[in-house]
Amino acid sequence: MSEKFDYRELGLKVGLEIHRQLDTKKLFSPVPSEFSEDVDFTFERRLRPTISELGEIDPAALEEFKKGKKYVYQGNYRLADLVYIDEEPPHMPDEEAMRVALQISYLLNATPVDEVHFMRKIVIDGSNVSGFQRTAIVAMNGKVDTPWGSVGIPTVCLEEDACRIVERKEKEVIYRLDRLGIPLVEISTTPDIHHPEQAKVVAKYIGDALRATRKVKRGLGTIRQDLNVSIKGGARVEIKGVQELDMIPLIIEREVERQVNLLKIRDELRERGVKPEDIKEEFHDVTEVFQNTGSKIVARAIKSGGKVLAVKLPGFRGLIGREIQPGRRIGTEMADRAKKYVRGIFHIDELPNYGITELEVNAVIEKLGLGEKDAFVLVAAEEETAKKALREVVQRAREAIEGVPEETRRALPDGNTQYMRPLPGKARMYPETDIPPILITPDMKEEILANLPELPQERVERFVKEYRIDRSLAETLVNDERDELFEELIQRGVKPSLAASVLVVVLKGLKKEVPIENITEEHIRETFTLYLNGKIAKEAFEEIFKELAVNPEKTAVQVAEEKGLTLLSEEEVEKIIDEVIQQNIDVIKARGMGAMGMVMGRAMAKLRGRADGKLVNQLVRKKIQEIAG
Repeated sequence: MSEKFDYRELGLKVGLEIHRQLDTKKLFSPVPSEFSEDVDFTFERRLRPTISELGEIDPAALEEFKKGKKYVYQGNYRLADLVYIDEEPPHMPDEEAMRVALQISYLLNATPVDEVHFMRKIVIDGSNVSGFQRTAIVAMNGKVDTPWGSVGIPTVCLEEDACRIVERKEKEVIYRLDRLGIPLVEISTTPDIHHPEQAKVVAKYIGDALRATRKVKRGLGTIRQDLNVSIKGGARVEIKGVQELDMIPLIIEREVERQVNLLKIRDELRERGVKPEDIKEEFHDVTEVFQNTGSKIVARAIKSGGKVLAVKLPGFRGLIGREIQPGRRIGTEMADRAKKYVRGIFHIDELPNYGITELEVNAVIEKLGLGEKDAFVLVAAEEETAKKALREVVQRAREAIEGVPEETRRALPDGNTQYMRPLPGKARMYPETDIPPILITPDMKEEILANLPELPQERVERFVKEYRIDRSLAETLVNDERDELFEELIQRGVKPSLAASVLVVVLKGLKKEVPIENITEEHIRETFTLYLNGKIAKEAFEEIFKELAVNPEKTAVQVAEEKGLTLLSEEEVEKIIDEVIQQNIDVIKARGMGAMGMVMGRAMAKLRGRADGKLVNQLVRKKIQEIAG
């Protein structure tokens, strides 16, 4: 990635929060941590914020409450019990999940706590039935070393995952309970990351530590990476939902770009003399201007009894439409804020457009008494709804005068981000009274520390040195988590080079032809057993796997027999070679050993998968030498 900014000069600070599901039972009752599309029951809830002990209301919770949504939960009796519908207190945390969390802590150079205390964290977007998430610190003061310097890991937490989203409607959200309660490890870093690529290095190291345990889930949605990004003069912005490791540097670069441009807009607004108090919640009814409009959106709103309201934004003309990220503007951010009430807004910098004419634009300018540098924003909707949407626009305009607002944003696939909600406040945690403190004994710590797994990179280095296989093969084995099977096969007598070649080269070569995910480790073990027992040649692996991928209910033995891939006896092999020799006798007599390649090719065409290539080579060479004299 090119250096678009001088990050040191900008004072870039980045912190990571990584959440990874553990592959154990659910955290607070012995329920499998699996997904299912089967629904046995449903129920509804409404959630609301409450005042904390300090007399404060969390702004993120308040934002969710304003949406006025109802939450519908779908459950499956096998995967959700009374704990997960909030009708029974939680059980003691799953011991295996606790041990895995401690393993991860040691791999990240963190110090486990002596007692684990669970807390309740307020969450009222419906993703937790109870309105809170249970979370606990299990270790502190870890670190990751990078070429740019050390990055601290102040906390490693164990918590419960939220419900799975099924469908979002205008006034209703449908959740599935199967994901609720799956154990999550949350790892937070200090804001000591000062370069986008450094963030990727840290995330990779943490990911390696997680995978080393072999007790984390894999696949889409099992890992969530959040970024906290700020620059000098800007503000801390939390970016949620970063799925891909390679996207981290780009998302950080785009957020830096956004904050740099917002600061430039702030400076220009101040040069124009605009103050936050100049942006007033005065909404003007301009419906009459659009009585005969060609804008379908506006016409539809008026026809359904709505109105077109406008708000004046002094000094904002030319700035609402200025790009702050590729394809995104201040106007986009205003629209993101208003989306909880309306589908979209119109602003002066993008008009005339969308069926709105220059004549209509000028009429609005005149009605609002706008100056040369003043702007307006329009909303067409039911009157009270339009006012709510414009209040969001006013709030975002006031924030633009201050610079960069603190907020939580959603990562988009192109590297940009989108507004989600205000940053959560501090008044959102309180003790979990249903779970007593959990003692982490010295003996437990010593046992876990003495049995730590290898980190992936350590395992790669060992494979290269111990088994003398190519580094790229070793890395693929480890990344695909085939490394344990690889070592198991070696212990059974398979040569390392063959085991690595089959597990990496052969399987990946079939990926474009067949669904290799259907080939199980048991399929692979069976096929190697046939090979070790002299039943098949190594050339048969590809054909057997190809069939197993399409028909995974079959066994390797069945496929080998059905396709005639079981090895022929040496006498049968020699008979077929003799036939090939006779068919090509004139060429052999003319070219002698020069015909070796041609004869081998024709022999293997008949024998591939049914004879060992080394044996075929020996027999062909012997017979050609006898003929050639």
